[in-house]
Amino acid sequence: MAPQNELPIQETPVPRASWLSPTMHTALYMVAWIVSSNGTVIFNKWIIDTAGFAILLTGWHLLFASIVTQILAHTTKLLDSRHDLSINRRFYLRTILPIGIVSSGSLVCANVVYEYLSVAFIQMLKAGSPAVVLFVSWIWAVTTPTVGMIANIAVIVSGVAMASAGEIAISWTGFAYQAAGLVFEAVRVVMLQVMLGGEGMNMDPLVCLYYTAPVCALVNITMALAIELPRFQFDTATSVGPLVLLANAAVGFAVNFTSMVLIGKTSGLVTTLTGIFKNILLIACSTAIWRTEITPIQIFGYSISLMGLVYYALGVDKLMAAWTSLQTRAAGGYTLLKERTTSYRLMIGLGIGIFLCFISATLFWWHRGFEIDMSLFSTSG
Repeated sequence: MAPQNELPIQETPVPRASWLSPTMHTALYMVAWIVSSNGTVIFNKWIIDTAGFAILLTGWHLLFASIVTQILAHTTKLLDSRHDLSINRRFYLRTILPIGIVSSGSLVCANVVYEYLSVAFIQMLKAGSPAVVLFVSWIWAVTTPTVGMIANIAVIVSGVAMASAGEIAISWTGFAYQAAGLVFEAVRVVMLQVMLGGEGMNMDPLVCLYYTAPVCALVNITMALAIELPRFQFDTATSVGPLVLLANAAVGFAVNFTSMVLIGKTSGLVTTLTGIFKNILLIACSTAIWRTEITPIQIFGYSISLMGLVYYALGVDKLMAAWTSLQTRAAGGYTLLKERTTSYRLMIGLGIGIFLCFISATLFWWHRGFEIDMSLFSTSG
């Protein structure tokens, strides 16, 4: 019997693996979120101290976000999930519009407060946001507080109270703005949960920004025309420079984009711990830049708030599971590192070196003091 002709076997080329693992991709997004978020705060603080138009600056951010999200919606697939939402005139007026107005109040207060309080103290006050969210959720009958939740919130609030008591240059006007901002933000979170949940909808942050940014921009610009425009000095605004304002808005938009990516790539544990590290790093950087004096009682109170915040967000079960996972990873970490390529080890070493250099520079600046001439970034003559 004649042998059958066999078809030639064509080997399918194996796609070359990326030199960056999914874990490294996530880590890079985390770094991008930390840098963009903290960079936005420091950027805003400098612009507001220089020019003093907090509400107009917020309106500019939202106008920029409105334009960019419209461009992304028509040129990419990042906002395709909006097609799954049944948005009509009634839903827009009863849901999107109220959420946009409340979001506008939160953003305005968050920027105006920089005229009165230091960045470090603002971050300490923000640690009390879970207490405000719990209170608003209870009023809206979304959550029924338990004794454990109330006790945990009491720990967080006591830490914030200690940090406030230790503040040397406190401004009660700034404190009131920050408190109002926390209330607005808590109402926004609960409204998203109640209104969108009641309609059976789910919006990712970028789609939510696509719908709410135009409303927020209109509200903010209207407020600015009534409040800031009568005392607005155009020369002061031009001294900042259009390129600086454009970069500031771009960095602010990057926060929304990177946070959206992290929501889909990380767990609640990682997001919570990364956020805490981000806030601590922001306090350290702002303290070094503006020479803010922090008292020991503030450090102690903020530490108590952070511990209460971690426990409130995660609970004892997740914390124990995280500790067990950390021990397992630490035990196998050295073996895994030996199996990696030389370039991978060099990349890790470089990252550690950059981090140590950053810490050393921060400590040096803290000891010697320094000033940043931000006029170098201005385009005005």
